[in-house]
Amino acid sequence: MHPQFAAASEGRGTPIWFVHAGNADAVLKAFGDRERAFAAAAGFEAKPGKLLLLPKLDGGLAGVLFGIEKPGDTIDPFRPGELVNMLPAGIYRFANAPHDTRLAALAFATGAYQFTRYRKSEPNKVRLSVPDGVDGDDLSRIAEGVSLTRDLINTPSNDMGPDELEAAARTLAKLHGAKIDVTAGDKLVKEFPLIHAVGMGSPREPRLIDMVWGKDSDPKITLVGKGVCFDTGGLDIKNDAGMLNMKKDMGGAATALGLAHMIMGGQLKLRLRVLMPAVENSISGTSFRPRDIFTSRKGITVEIGNTDAEGRLVLADALAFADEEKPAMIADFATLTGAARVALGPELPAMFTDDDALAAGMAKTGTAENDPVWRMPLWKPYEAMLDSKVSDTNNVSTGGQGGAITAALFLKKFVAAPSWVHFDIFAWTASAKPGRPEGAECQTARALYALLRARYS
Repeated sequence: MHPQFAAASEGRGTPIWFVHAGNADAVLKAFGDRERAFAAAAGFEAKPGKLLLLPKLDGGLAGVLFGIEKPGDTIDPFRPGELVNMLPAGIYRFANAPHDTRLAALAFATGAYQFTRYRKSEPNKVRLSVPDGVDGDDLSRIAEGVSLTRDLINTPSNDMGPDELEAAARTLAKLHGAKIDVTAGDKLVKEFPLIHAVGMGSPREPRLIDMVWGKDSDPKITLVGKGVCFDTGGLDIKNDAGMLNMKKDMGGAATALGLAHMIMGGQLKLRLRVLMPAVENSISGTSFRPRDIFTSRKGITVEIGNTDAEGRLVLADALAFADEEKPAMIADFATLTGAARVALGPELPAMFTDDDALAAGMAKTGTAENDPVWRMPLWKPYEAMLDSKVSDTNNVSTGGQGGAITAALFLKKFVAAPSWVHFDIFAWTASAKPGRPEGAECQTARALYALLRARYS
């Protein structure tokens, strides 16, 4: 069980009452005259994020009042996650239902997250009795997967290169009894030339990490995660602002590992494969160059229009490899384009797929899990923007518009699976929100896990 959740044997804990403009009077009537007078004297307002601790005569807590959005307003299902950093240490329980009891409980766990590798802090000692009807074990798996993703992304690149990303995958594989195979060196040059090209400028050896779990007789689901452990932009170098958070450019691989933990821990009835091209896009005398041409694993020749469009290159070889065994579904995760952020902002990942049923399922579970996605078009007429006069395709488009779409169309050239979905994620929370501390964020994994769990439990 997650450390933010209390065992049933520890007691139910102090009650938390969720109040809003529509139920405040009814909730306060449940208290005695003394508590109601105290709330009035304290000037408590039933507004989102407002907190009032109701004292007992002996100095303990009689209960907690916490304001949430009223029905009809824009609701943040993670709002109760604020409480984990506002309450004194102890065990608490929900006395009435917030807007979504399960997500409110999950937000207690995800909101308490701390990245403590380099700066130690006291563990959060606010704990929640898992509400009746909520699967605490499954919530714990999800929260652990979120924490794994955040930890990997938050780790700076000096301690999170291709070696360390491989080590993290091996640790997870050992935990769940999965198998790991790694392709590097001359074999990588021969079998995955685009992955090698992006990583050949760094002394930190590029590789393809391949993790497999489950029975071969079960439906095959493959996750592909972009693992660019740091991106300078290559010879088309980024400016200082653009490079500052590039430790998170392996956020796709971290997301795939977090989701893999949820899937394997939940014992879903599927054969899982996780492919992670792990590289560092560095600048040196051996870096790949603009106008270089490489022949991909799939045999498609690619002209390099910009070395800072490296993520789609490493994904291309990995997707082609994933496609060869014809899985039931391929999902890739990548911090791929600034264009997706311009279109949708940091909190709404772009989703590209031709599978209408998968798109509808992801939209539904994304809303239900407070892990939203937004479908973007694989607009075929834009393929012409990727034309090259000297090779089969360029890795960037002409004109500088529709960048997220043309990046997705580039990837589509390398995968034929009818059920393929590409997530262009940000993997970062710039300022803290309920249930989501500042820093690395796990996006789209909880939504896809819910969809897979519904299909393969």
